[in-house]
Amino acid sequence: MSDKQRLRELVWGRIDAAPEVRRAPGAAGRIPNYVGAEAAAERLAALPEWQRARVLKMNPDSPQLALRARAIDDGKLVYMAVPKLTSELPFVRLERSRLTVPALEAASIDGAARHGTPLSLDEMEPLDLIVCGSVAVNAAGVRIGKGGGYADIEYALLSELGRATEQTLIATTVHDLQVLDESLPETPHDFRVERIATPTRVLVCPPAPRPRGILWDDLDAAKIASIPALAARAQRGST
Repeated sequence: MSDKQRLRELVWGRIDAAPEVRRAPGAAGRIPNYVGAEAAAERLAALPEWQRARVLKMNPDSPQLALRARAIDDGKLVYMAVPKLTSELPFVRLERSRLTVPALEAASIDGAARHGTPLSLDEMEPLDLIVCGSVAVNAAGVRIGKGGGYADIEYALLSELGRATEQTLIATTVHDLQVLDESLPETPHDFRVERIATPTRVLVCPPAPRPRGILWDDLDAAKIASIPALAARAQRGST
């Protein structure tokens, strides 16, 4: 078992062993949902960085549902990733002025598919704020996801296109049980977060260098083929 997987298992076990925190269907194998996710969303939304941000990229996972709805209700332009980036149009645009249903409905995975506007990477505007899901984080901003690598790939693709820059703030919301007081392993394609909101506090993490673009050597042929946006860029690079 890798160090990252060991830490995932640790956090999943902590949450699933705490009935006052755990939410169905359980944490294991997921970006964990938890009691208090709405409070963490409110803490992040109270920050001046959130209030200044106009264009956001947000993950599609359950613990960030309330935050996605808040962003829509706040009048922000939200780009929500299609799960696993399986579509040739890998993001969905969600904007209050274009919706005819409540923000909470539109912000769900099914609701975004029904009511959002699918779009390509090239159609996206520069990002002010990225919100990602996390399994584990520490105060230095090191983040461990659930192991699919999709958040890193999204950032790499958007970085190459200039939509994500060093000025784009990266944040996450987690339960306090997910904040670990130890060093966490990193690889060259990992990005760090700069704000961590929990139900009880906000951590401000130091800025750190970010990956620049796609690290093709870290991707196998099956992963590239499974993500149309990656496959298209690989094809362009080989012609």
